[in-house]
Amino acid sequence: MTAKPAFASSAAAREALTIDDIRAAAERIEGAVVRTPMMQSKTLSEIAGCEIWLKFENQQFTAAYKERGALNALLHLTEEQRQRGVIAASAGNHSQGLSYHGKRLGVPVTIVMPRTTPTVKIMQTQSVGGNVVLEGETYDDAYAHARKLEQELGLTFVHPFDDPLVAAGQGTVGLEMLEDKPDLDCLVVPIGGGGLISGIATAAHAHPGHVDVIGVQAELFPSMYAHMKGEERDCGGDTLAEGIAVKAPGQFTSKIIGEIVDDIVLVDEEALESAVSLLLQIEKTVVEGAGAAGLAAVLANPDRFAGKKVGLVLCGGNIDTRLLANVLLRDLARQGRLARLRITLQDRPGSLFKVMEIFDQHHVNIIEIYHQRIFTSLPAKGLITDIECEARDREQLDALVKALKARGYSVSPVELN
Repeated sequence: MTAKPAFASSAAAREALTIDDIRAAAERIEGAVVRTPMMQSKTLSEIAGCEIWLKFENQQFTAAYKERGALNALLHLTEEQRQRGVIAASAGNHSQGLSYHGKRLGVPVTIVMPRTTPTVKIMQTQSVGGNVVLEGETYDDAYAHARKLEQELGLTFVHPFDDPLVAAGQGTVGLEMLEDKPDLDCLVVPIGGGGLISGIATAAHAHPGHVDVIGVQAELFPSMYAHMKGEERDCGGDTLAEGIAVKAPGQFTSKIIGEIVDDIVLVDEEALESAVSLLLQIEKTVVEGAGAAGLAAVLANPDRFAGKKVGLVLCGGNIDTRLLANVLLRDLARQGRLARLRITLQDRPGSLFKVMEIFDQHHVNIIEIYHQRIFTSLPAKGLITDIECEARDREQLDALVKALKARGYSVSPVELN
C-alpha cells in the first residue's frame, strides 16, 4: 500500500461527494453517454513493466469524458433554469460536452471563451450547439465575464470542475473502470482543476480492497501538486496538455483530493509527447496531451508501478491535427529515425554529390536539403548544408555520421529542444 502524503484533510470532503452520488449520476446519464471500453494493452504492458488497462474516454461523442459531468449537472436543472439556459467559461472539452447535451435537452448554452481561443475550438463548440461569446485575453477574463452574464441574464453557471454534480458525473468513469476490472491495484488520473480525480477517487475509496489513486499534472502547470504539497511553484507555458493547464485548483475538489488521493506526480513535455505518440502507434488511438498524462507518468516512474495492475484514463482525444503531426515527427527524431545533419562543405562542383554517395551507401533516405552560403561564419568559399534524413533506427544513423566524419566532413546533428 502506498503511504499517503501529508495532504490537507477535510472531514466534510467525503460528505460533499459520496459513492451514492456517483451511482445516481451513472443511472441518470446511462444511455446518453458512451460506456467506453476498458481494455488491456499487452504491448504497453511489456514496455511499462506492469499490467496496463486503458479506459477509452476519447471515444465519447465529443471525444472527452467531460460530457458525463456536464450532463449530470444539466439533468439537475429546474424547469425555469432549463428555459433560461446555462453558461460556462471554457475553451476546451467542457464547452463541447455542455453544448452538445444542452442542445439535445433543449437547454440554451452560452460559452464564454478568451479571444485568443483557436478558431477550431470555437467552431467545434458552435457545431454542437453552443453560443460562443469571446471576451478577454485569458481564461480568467472569460470566467469573470461569464459570472457577470450569469447575474445579468439569470443563467445557471456550470463550473468545469469545482462542482459536486460535475464531479459526480466524472466519477462514473472510475465506477465503470472498477466494474470492468475489479482487481486493479491503482488508477492514474490526469488533474487539471480536479473534478475527474475527485469523482474517480471517491469511487475507488468505496471499492472493496485498497486501490491507489495517483494524480498527474504537467510540470508547467503544477497547481494542485503545489497546493497539496505546500510548495510555491510557477504555473505557465505552452504545455501539450492544455486540457489540464489550470492555474488555480478547485476549492471543492482540493478537499476531496486532500482526503482520499494517495499522491500526485508531475510529467515533463517530452514524456507527454512520447506517450501521445506511443498510444497512436501501438493502440491506434488519438489522444490529446492531457489524455496521455497517465501513461507518461507510468513510463516516467517504472519502479513505482512495476508488476501492478494499472488503470489509465485516456480522458480526451481533441488534439489539433497539425500539432499531432509535430508531436509524431519530434518523437521520430528522438528515436533517431529522423534527423537533420549540418555538414560543412567547400563551395565547388561535385561537393554535394560526394556527400549524397555516402548517404546512398548507408541506405539513408534524404527528405530535404538546405544550402547556406551567405549567412555563415565560414570563409567565402565555404558553405553549410543541412540535410533532413530518415533512417531505420539510431544505429543506422550513427553509422552514417561515422562514415561522413571518416571522410573528413564536419558533421553535427541539429538537436531538438
